[in-house]
Amino acid sequence: MSQGALAHIKVLDLSRVLAGPWCTQILADLGADVVKVERPGVGDDTRHWGPPFLKDEQGNDTSEASYFSCTNRNKRSITLDLVKPQAQTLLRQLVLQSDVLVENFKVGGLKAYGLDYESLKALNPRLIYCSITGFGQTGPYAQRAGYDLMIQATSGMMSITGRGDDVPGGGPQRVGVALTDLFTGVYASTAILAAIEARRQTGAGQHIDMALLDVGMAILANQGTGFLNSGQVPKRQGNSHPSLAPYQDFVTADGSMLLAIGNDGQFARFSEAVGQPQWAKDPRFASNTLRVRHRLALVELIEAVTAKRSTAQWIALLEDRAVPCGAINDLEQAFADEQVQARKLVLEQKRGCNEPGSADTIATIASPLRLAENPAVLRYAPPALGQHTDEVLAELGLDAQQMAALKLQGVV
Repeated sequence: MSQGALAHIKVLDLSRVLAGPWCTQILADLGADVVKVERPGVGDDTRHWGPPFLKDEQGNDTSEASYFSCTNRNKRSITLDLVKPQAQTLLRQLVLQSDVLVENFKVGGLKAYGLDYESLKALNPRLIYCSITGFGQTGPYAQRAGYDLMIQATSGMMSITGRGDDVPGGGPQRVGVALTDLFTGVYASTAILAAIEARRQTGAGQHIDMALLDVGMAILANQGTGFLNSGQVPKRQGNSHPSLAPYQDFVTADGSMLLAIGNDGQFARFSEAVGQPQWAKDPRFASNTLRVRHRLALVELIEAVTAKRSTAQWIALLEDRAVPCGAINDLEQAFADEQVQARKLVLEQKRGCNEPGSADTIATIASPLRLAENPAVLRYAPPALGQHTDEVLAELGLDAQQMAALKLQGVV
């Protein structure tokens, strides 16, 4: 089995919650040895963000929140109380062996412990040090704490998500997952890989400044660029698309379905399939731009037709004619989908720590990174707090007596 494309890379993960751990899980899935550093007795905040909770072998809830598991697969967990000088010394020893450090402390938060980039760069000039904050290392908001919900609001993402004010249930909405956290993790892992390649050329590491706000603005994508070039502030419009039509949900006889028509050929095939070939020649609907301009009239005509058959019947009919469409699944339906199952997107791993009151078998969602020669690897289930402390300290040369003393002193 492949060791993974990043098997030669060692990462120190000092981050918590989602953006940083998502970044380091991507690196871990690609084979990097990721050592997650957590506070003794407490650990990552998300260990306590429940319900829902993991279940033990008898099917009973444990005290471990399932949230932590979504973003900490393939990592080794150690505990270090970084307030204590001995823990700081141990971390510096780990830095000497590491390629990358990822942290999401407040700006300047690690400087008091001598664990900031400049201090650690002096120890290991090859170190790539990635800082993830809400608003970045500079600017008037640099000292503010930043959570995904705040960034979705500040960036304008919520202003374009949800139904319009003129319909029932209208108003700004957050996306159903922490979108800016997740995208920040993806961007951060990309930046780290770029820094690794740059180091191969120069021999030197560097500091990476990742901000949730920067990412939140970047992923406005077409909506943001549209505003910058037109001056028109986009509005919420539910599931419809500002630049495409028909591209939204439609009522069916037993619920609803999605149509995602992206070009005139698809619209012509759709019109033919639903028994309305004249739509494709209608002066109001002959091109995508015209369909967008006459969206309300088009949607009214389509809904009068789609309401006559079930969602499954429409999907069977339209897929046969290469018209993009689909059901709107809940998560139970999504994980039961035959394509999801064929792609083996659900993983089950044994933790193997055998701690009483903890979960041993944990399910997570597989990495979407499918490298033909260096596929994602599975080594560790999301770890129990401090599960690998002794193992990692032994790699630093400490013996059992020294470890016992550190535990007694509350250092680990």
